[in-house]
Amino acid sequence: MTDMTEQNRTDSSGSEKEAPQSRKPGVTKRGGGDPATRGRTTIADGVVEKIAGLAARDVLGVHAMGSGLSRTFGAVRDRVPGGSKSVSRGVKAEVGELQTALDLEIVVEYGVSIADVARAVRENVIAAVERMTGLEVVEVNIAVSDVKLPEEEDEEPEARLQ
Repeated sequence: MTDMTEQNRTDSSGSEKEAPQSRKPGVTKRGGGDPATRGRTTIADGVVEKIAGLAARDVLGVHAMGSGLSRTFGAVRDRVPGGSKSVSRGVKAEVGELQTALDLEIVVEYGVSIADVARAVRENVIAAVERMTGLEVVEVNIAVSDVKLPEEEDEEPEARLQ
């Protein structure tokens, strides 16, 4: 075989020659690595609280969020012109760089299994927060502060939250 590639030819010293490096002229690599990894994203506690509050309210059996006092103040604030509804009422988040922990205070409907509602709230909140923020949810603590009885009047209609 007389046809040898440049890479396989040996010089007089018996060592192999290195293949010439192929470079594109005028192309320089800028930055370092994937553009998506350049920089840092921070997520405020309030963002996580809103996501968790909306996710918790989506669970059947959850009547309201927050303690009786916070719901009363919220109902008054909501009636003030220019006031906004607080979707994060009853939710407290501690957000780190990669993880978050949540405390929720809920009111459940009478007749539902509190254990089942709490499990469903945890699952829904964890899925929503992790999907939307990329943070790992390390814990979701749930405090059931009240039970909504069928004959009780609503302090505020939760269905109007937006």
